Amino acid sequence: MGIDVIKVRGEIPLYGKVRISGAKNAALVVLAATLLAEGESLIENVPRIQDVEILLALLRGIGAEVEWREENTVAVQVPDGIRTSVPYDLCAQLRASNLLLGSIIGRKGEAEISLPGGCAIGSRPMDLHLKGLQNLGYETVLEHGFIRGKAVAPRGGRIYLDFPSVGATENIMMTASLTPGTTIIENAAKEPEIVDLANFLNAMGGRVRGTGTDIIKIEGVPRLRGIRYAVIPDRIEAGTFMAAAAITRGEVILENVIPTHLQPVTAKLREAGVKIEEVEDTIHVRTPADLHPVDIKTMPYPGFPTDMQSQMMALLCLAAGTSIIVENVFENRLQVADELSRMGARLKVEGRMAIVEGVHRLCGTCLRATDLRAGAALLVAGLGAEGESEVTHATHIYRGYENIIQKLADLGAQVSAAYE
Repeated sequence: MGIDVIKVRGEIPLYGKVRISGAKNAALVVLAATLLAEGESLIENVPRIQDVEILLALLRGIGAEVEWREENTVAVQVPDGIRTSVPYDLCAQLRASNLLLGSIIGRKGEAEISLPGGCAIGSRPMDLHLKGLQNLGYETVLEHGFIRGKAVAPRGGRIYLDFPSVGATENIMMTASLTPGTTIIENAAKEPEIVDLANFLNAMGGRVRGTGTDIIKIEGVPRLRGIRYAVIPDRIEAGTFMAAAAITRGEVILENVIPTHLQPVTAKLREAGVKIEEVEDTIHVRTPADLHPVDIKTMPYPGFPTDMQSQMMALLCLAAGTSIIVENVFENRLQVADELSRMGARLKVEGRMAIVEGVHRLCGTCLRATDLRAGAALLVAGLGAEGESEVTHATHIYRGYENIIQKLADLGAQVSAAYE
């Protein structure tokens, strides 16, 4: 039995400072990429969250030596004899387990992983990952729920991605780093986590250019060496706290952020009337009495992130007017609307579009988190609602937010965890 319920009392403005943790999605891929390196890697600013713990268990499961050092530093040592088959039970719990395909096959020339699990937010097929590896001379087979890959004639190649998939871009980058020749990825993902991975690979001795643009070039090198590296701050955690400050009409200063990574979120919050000031690595959030409606379309970076869509939906439930949200990335991301409706929100979902008619108040009630970001959205809604809310299945939230209860409490929220 674990902590599975978060209780929150709403209508209490949040005030104070909060330090944003390392980025979940950057930490996961950087930790996966340590398998490519000879020697010890020390990864700093790693959030101690469930998804990271599962990935570390996967690394141990294939023979890597992994331990926490200091508070948020992970040491990884990878022996030559690591196993190439990844444990099924852990893959089923973590979508990012698919990143081990690119790192293991890059290091060992072969790999076998189960199709990954994770949040049920929509279809996330592996076809682009496999297409990329095939273009680099690796034979891949998908059967009976497993992906098997093996080097046949590894060489650099040109790969066009039909969609700028973050995971496919990352897997191809990792494998290509140790594949002879030059690899070119066209229509590559441009997220900050992609740039962070490239910086890590280059610091280890890799040769990656062009990240942050549509075209990434990787020149394979014979070996990579372990280094000390700090991952970037979590832009989605930062955006979630910005939404929480806004819905409670509070005033919060976020520390340890990269404001440029948050520009799509900041732009929409400002459009909604939220006052935002950026100074170096801090963001100061203040909210006027009234929130304005805004329209949102989720898109790959630098568009509005799908991982912030649910939290913004919760905020816009209290805006004075009608907002329209179009989800272009994950088709099931709008399912949080059902739970928000139970709080008195006026929402109508038509396919990938949600129409949000702002109401004067939300009422606290018992809610169910269906995925990580939906859980965060329900917390945001609970902070802005009358009375007390209970968010069940809170394990989804702990997957991606480090010390979320303590951080909110330090800002003045009445929030606690309970056993179900």
